[in-house]
Amino acid sequence: MTSAAAGSGLCEGRVVIVTGAGRGLGRAHARAYAAEGARVVVNDLGVGPDGAGESGGSGESGGPAHDVVEEIRAAGGHAVAHGGDIATSEGAASLVRTALDTYGRLDTLVNNAGFLRDRMLVNLGEDDWDTVMRVHLKGHFLPLKHAGAHWRAEAKAGRAPHACVVNTSSGAGLLGSVGQGNYSAAKAGILGLTFVAAAELGAYGVRVNAIAPAARTRMTERTFADTMAAPEGGGFDAMAPENVSPLVVWLGSTASAGVTGRVFEAEAGRITVMEGWRPGPTADKGARWSPAEAGEAARKLLADAEPPQPVYGAR
Repeated sequence: MTSAAAGSGLCEGRVVIVTGAGRGLGRAHARAYAAEGARVVVNDLGVGPDGAGESGGSGESGGPAHDVVEEIRAAGGHAVAHGGDIATSEGAASLVRTALDTYGRLDTLVNNAGFLRDRMLVNLGEDDWDTVMRVHLKGHFLPLKHAGAHWRAEAKAGRAPHACVVNTSSGAGLLGSVGQGNYSAAKAGILGLTFVAAAELGAYGVRVNAIAPAARTRMTERTFADTMAAPEGGGFDAMAPENVSPLVVWLGSTASAGVTGRVFEAEAGRITVMEGWRPGPTADKGARWSPAEAGEAARKLLADAEPPQPVYGAR
């Protein structure tokens, strides 16, 4: 981003929160929104890729959130840092208050924060399960809850918002991923949360969608090192996180009016609308099956069904 005016002004005047925006996809999203004229609240706790420790502080005093804010401001944009823990009710509430106190409104919430603690299931500790569930699933729920409450109040006051939420799932949430039982379960839960939020908040003028991105971040560049490596000698960097951000910016703008309850895969130059669980082959006896009959029917149905896609990490 060489200038805050480098974009088309798609989000001019909108106020956008991006969680986990200190690095990787979140940083790319925050910068892309600012380039399109948005005022951005850059949230990042400043922890390591496994959620442990601090990396240089948080908020306006330093750390990755502050660094991104400075990048945006240096390019002529508007941004403020937030270093709170959005997986706590207090932190999520203060995140929304930061947008309202600084810029007087909130239009878009991008839930992106997360980290990994990968283990095979038989080696996966309870703390590693709980911690990953907390940052991904609870870290989506609480900002969504507090932002949704604000937008509901606005709608009831006769100021119907044109509000947007973009949640971040993963191919691991869609298909599963070997060695990532905690992460896959959390990301699948985010999809369920997205569908419910789209249905519940639509009456208040809020649209809720999710993306399943593939890009080079601290979480992927080691796990999938060969796939995620930048090309040598230039050329299109297919795994650059900036490739995902244009779709995220569009989903968070008024241009995506009418789009809600959808899931998109975004990778390199490819965008795919995911169609989720749909009824496949069906058999109806009209009465109770015996176990042997149910098994025979299931075998016949499976023969006519599409085979499942391979689980991530099994290749």
